[in-house]
Amino acid sequence: MSSSFVDFYASMHGGHAVTPTGLGYVPIVVEQSGRGERSYDIYSRLLRDRVIFLVGPVNDHSANLVVAQLLFLESENPEKDISLYINSPGGSVYAGLAMYDTMQFVKPEVSTLCTGMAASMGAFLLAAGHKGKRYALPNSRIMIHQPSGGAQGQASDIQIQAKEILSLRESLNQILANNTGQSVEQIALDTERDRFMSAAEAVGYGLIDRVFTHRSDDE
Repeated sequence: MSSSFVDFYASMHGGHAVTPTGLGYVPIVVEQSGRGERSYDIYSRLLRDRVIFLVGPVNDHSANLVVAQLLFLESENPEKDISLYINSPGGSVYAGLAMYDTMQFVKPEVSTLCTGMAASMGAFLLAAGHKGKRYALPNSRIMIHQPSGGAQGQASDIQIQAKEILSLRESLNQILANNTGQSVEQIALDTERDRFMSAAEAVGYGLIDRVFTHRSDDE
Protein backbone atom coordinates (compact mmCIF):
# COMPACT_ATOMS: atom_id res chain seq x y z
CA MET A 1 0.00 0.00 0.00
CA SER A 2 1.65 3.26 -1.12
CA SER A 3 2.10 6.16 1.31
CA SER A 4 0.05 8.44 -0.97
CA PHE A 5 -2.86 6.00 -0.88
CA VAL A 6 -2.54 5.65 2.91
CA ASP A 7 -2.93 9.43 3.21
CA PHE A 8 -5.90 9.39 0.82
CA TYR A 9 -7.58 6.52 2.67
CA ALA A 10 -7.05 8.25 6.02
CA SER A 11 -8.58 11.48 4.72
CA MET A 12 -11.66 9.54 3.58
CA HIS A 13 -12.01 8.12 7.10
CA GLY A 14 -12.00 11.32 9.08
CA GLY A 15 -8.22 11.61 9.23
CA HIS A 16 -7.73 8.33 11.04
CA ALA A 17 -4.54 6.45 10.22
CA VAL A 18 -4.73 3.09 8.51
CA THR A 19 -3.87 0.81 11.40
CA PRO A 20 -5.14 -2.63 12.39
CA THR A 21 -8.11 -2.08 14.69
CA GLY A 22 -10.81 -4.23 16.21
CA LEU A 23 -14.31 -4.12 14.85
CA GLY A 24 -15.59 -2.55 18.07
CA TYR A 25 -18.97 -3.74 19.32
CA VAL A 26 -19.89 -7.09 17.77
CA PRO A 27 -23.60 -8.04 17.82
CA ILE A 28 -24.64 -11.30 19.45
CA VAL A 29 -27.35 -13.45 17.89
CA VAL A 30 -29.37 -16.00 19.84
CA GLU A 31 -30.75 -19.17 18.25
CA GLN A 32 -33.31 -21.57 19.63
CA SER A 33 -32.73 -25.30 19.32
CA GLY A 34 -33.90 -28.52 20.90
CA ARG A 35 -31.18 -28.04 23.48
CA GLY A 36 -32.29 -24.52 24.37
CA GLU A 37 -30.77 -21.19 23.48
CA ARG A 38 -27.31 -20.73 22.03
CA SER A 39 -25.60 -17.40 21.42
CA TYR A 40 -22.97 -16.53 18.81
CA ASP A 41 -21.19 -13.37 17.84
CA ILE A 42 -22.44 -12.39 14.39
CA TYR A 43 -19.21 -13.38 12.60
CA SER A 44 -19.13 -16.85 14.16
CA ARG A 45 -22.76 -17.32 13.16
CA LEU A 46 -22.03 -16.32 9.56
CA LEU A 47 -18.99 -18.62 9.55
CA ARG A 48 -21.45 -21.48 10.04
CA ASP A 49 -22.94 -20.37 6.71
CA ARG A 50 -19.42 -20.46 5.22
CA VAL A 51 -19.01 -16.68 5.07
CA ILE A 52 -15.59 -15.16 5.88
CA PHE A 53 -14.87 -11.45 6.26
CA LEU A 54 -11.68 -9.57 5.36
CA VAL A 55 -12.27 -6.11 6.81
CA GLY A 56 -9.56 -3.47 7.18
CA PRO A 57 -5.85 -3.67 6.44
CA VAL A 58 -4.23 -6.83 5.12
CA ASN A 59 -1.68 -7.86 7.74
CA ASP A 60 -0.40 -10.99 9.48
CA HIS A 61 -3.29 -10.97 11.96
CA SER A 62 -6.05 -10.72 9.35
CA ALA A 63 -4.25 -13.25 7.13
CA ASN A 64 -3.97 -15.80 9.94
CA LEU A 65 -7.69 -15.46 10.69
CA VAL A 66 -8.72 -15.87 7.06
CA VAL A 67 -6.34 -18.79 6.47
CA ALA A 68 -7.57 -20.57 9.61
CA GLN A 69 -11.21 -20.11 8.61
CA LEU A 70 -10.58 -21.36 5.07
CA LEU A 71 -8.91 -24.50 6.41
CA PHE A 72 -11.66 -25.03 8.99
CA LEU A 73 -14.45 -24.75 6.42
CA GLU A 74 -12.58 -27.11 4.10
CA SER A 75 -12.42 -29.69 6.89
CA GLU A 76 -16.14 -29.24 7.56
CA ASN A 77 -17.15 -29.76 3.92
CA PRO A 78 -14.56 -29.91 1.13
CA GLU A 79 -17.24 -29.78 -1.59
CA LYS A 80 -19.25 -26.70 -0.56
CA ASP A 81 -18.33 -23.17 -1.67
CA ILE A 82 -16.84 -20.58 0.68
CA SER A 83 -17.75 -16.88 0.44
CA LEU A 84 -15.08 -14.24 1.18
CA TYR A 85 -16.45 -10.72 1.72
CA ILE A 86 -13.79 -8.03 1.21
CA ASN A 87 -13.74 -4.42 2.41
CA SER A 88 -10.04 -3.62 2.58
CA PRO A 89 -7.55 -0.91 1.58
CA GLY A 90 -4.84 -3.54 1.18
CA GLY A 91 -1.60 -3.79 3.10
CA SER A 92 1.13 -6.41 3.40
CA VAL A 93 2.00 -8.23 0.18
CA TYR A 94 3.32 -11.24 2.07
CA ALA A 95 0.17 -11.53 4.21
CA GLY A 96 -1.95 -11.17 1.09
CA LEU A 97 -0.04 -13.91 -0.69
CA ALA A 98 -0.59 -16.21 2.31
CA MET A 99 -4.34 -15.78 1.85
CA TYR A 100 -4.10 -16.09 -1.94
CA ASP A 101 -2.16 -19.35 -1.78
CA THR A 102 -4.59 -20.81 0.75
CA MET A 103 -7.56 -19.84 -1.44
CA GLN A 104 -5.99 -21.85 -4.26
CA PHE A 105 -4.94 -24.68 -1.93
CA VAL A 106 -8.30 -25.55 -0.36
CA LYS A 107 -10.70 -27.82 -2.23
CA PRO A 108 -13.87 -25.69 -1.95
CA GLU A 109 -14.33 -22.98 -4.56
CA VAL A 110 -13.88 -19.55 -2.96
CA SER A 111 -16.32 -16.87 -4.08
CA THR A 112 -15.31 -13.25 -3.47
CA LEU A 113 -17.52 -10.19 -2.97
CA CYS A 114 -16.40 -6.58 -2.57
CA THR A 115 -18.44 -4.48 -0.16
CA GLY A 116 -17.14 -0.92 -0.04
CA MET A 117 -13.54 -1.03 -1.18
CA ALA A 118 -11.02 -3.55 -2.44
CA ALA A 119 -7.72 -1.76 -3.01
CA SER A 120 -4.15 -2.93 -3.52
CA MET A 121 -3.92 -6.45 -2.03
CA GLY A 122 -7.66 -6.26 -1.38
CA ALA A 123 -8.25 -6.02 -5.14
CA PHE A 124 -5.68 -8.75 -5.75
CA LEU A 125 -7.61 -11.11 -3.44
CA LEU A 126 -10.95 -10.08 -4.95
CA ALA A 127 -9.70 -11.12 -8.39
CA ALA A 128 -8.34 -14.37 -6.93
CA GLY A 129 -11.80 -15.79 -6.33
CA HIS A 130 -13.03 -18.71 -8.42
CA LYS A 131 -13.66 -17.63 -12.02
CA GLY A 132 -17.33 -16.85 -12.49
CA LYS A 133 -17.82 -16.27 -8.74
CA ARG A 134 -16.13 -12.89 -8.21
CA TYR A 135 -18.59 -10.14 -7.40
CA ALA A 136 -18.95 -6.56 -6.17
CA LEU A 137 -21.82 -4.46 -4.90
CA PRO A 138 -22.73 -1.55 -7.20
CA ASN A 139 -21.05 1.30 -5.30
CA SER A 140 -17.86 -0.58 -4.52
CA ARG A 141 -14.51 0.90 -5.51
CA ILE A 142 -11.63 -1.25 -6.71
CA MET A 143 -8.05 -0.03 -7.01
CA ILE A 144 -4.90 -1.69 -8.32
CA HIS A 145 -1.33 -0.43 -8.17
CA GLN A 146 2.23 -1.68 -7.92
CA PRO A 147 3.67 -2.83 -4.57
CA SER A 148 5.57 -0.24 -2.57
CA GLY A 149 8.00 -0.32 0.31
CA GLY A 150 10.69 1.65 2.05
CA ALA A 151 14.32 0.60 2.05
CA GLN A 152 17.01 1.72 4.45
CA GLY A 153 20.46 0.66 5.55
CA GLN A 154 23.67 0.33 3.64
CA ALA A 155 23.71 0.38 -0.16
CA SER A 156 23.91 -3.41 -0.52
CA ASP A 157 20.84 -3.86 1.73
CA ILE A 158 18.85 -1.34 -0.29
CA GLN A 159 19.84 -3.16 -3.48
CA ILE A 160 18.63 -6.49 -2.04
CA GLN A 161 15.30 -4.98 -0.97
CA ALA A 162 14.83 -3.28 -4.34
CA LYS A 163 15.43 -6.59 -6.10
CA GLU A 164 12.85 -8.27 -3.86
CA ILE A 165 10.13 -5.68 -4.50
CA LEU A 166 10.73 -5.88 -8.26
CA SER A 167 10.45 -9.67 -8.05
CA LEU A 168 7.20 -9.33 -6.09
CA ARG A 169 5.82 -6.91 -8.66
CA GLU A 170 6.59 -9.34 -11.47
CA SER A 171 4.85 -12.18 -9.61
CA LEU A 172 1.79 -10.08 -8.75
CA ASN A 173 1.49 -8.82 -12.32
CA GLN A 174 1.60 -12.37 -13.67
CA ILE A 175 -1.10 -13.54 -11.27
CA LEU A 176 -3.31 -10.54 -12.04
CA ALA A 177 -2.84 -11.16 -15.75
CA ASN A 178 -3.92 -14.78 -15.33
CA ASN A 179 -6.97 -13.75 -13.29
CA THR A 180 -8.13 -10.87 -15.48
CA GLY A 181 -7.24 -11.93 -19.00
CA GLN A 182 -5.16 -8.78 -19.44
CA SER A 183 -1.59 -9.05 -20.71
CA VAL A 184 1.28 -8.77 -18.24
CA GLU A 185 2.40 -5.66 -20.11
CA GLN A 186 -1.02 -4.04 -19.72
CA ILE A 187 -1.12 -4.90 -16.01
CA ALA A 188 2.34 -3.36 -15.55
CA LEU A 189 1.19 -0.20 -17.33
CA ASP A 190 -2.10 0.09 -15.42
CA THR A 191 -0.48 -0.47 -12.00
CA GLU A 192 2.26 2.11 -12.54
CA ARG A 193 0.08 4.51 -10.55
CA ASP A 194 -3.13 4.05 -8.53
CA ARG A 195 -5.87 2.86 -10.92
CA PHE A 196 -9.37 3.26 -9.46
CA MET A 197 -12.38 1.54 -10.98
CA SER A 198 -16.09 1.36 -10.38
CA ALA A 199 -17.68 -2.06 -9.98
CA ALA A 200 -18.86 -1.97 -13.60
CA GLU A 201 -15.39 -0.99 -14.81
CA ALA A 202 -13.89 -3.84 -12.80
CA VAL A 203 -16.15 -6.27 -14.68
CA GLY A 204 -14.89 -4.91 -17.99
CA TYR A 205 -11.29 -5.17 -16.81
CA GLY A 206 -11.73 -8.79 -15.69
CA LEU A 207 -11.16 -8.27 -11.96
CA ILE A 208 -14.68 -9.47 -11.17
CA ASP A 209 -17.40 -11.32 -13.06
CA ARG A 210 -20.60 -9.57 -12.03
CA VAL A 211 -22.08 -6.65 -10.12
CA PHE A 212 -24.74 -7.61 -7.57
CA THR A 213 -27.55 -5.14 -6.94
CA HIS A 214 -29.90 -7.56 -5.21
CA ARG A 215 -29.49 -11.09 -3.91
CA SER A 216 -30.99 -13.54 -6.38
CA ASP A 217 -32.71 -16.79 -5.49
CA ASP A 218 -29.84 -18.95 -6.73
CA GLU A 219 -27.12 -17.27 -4.61
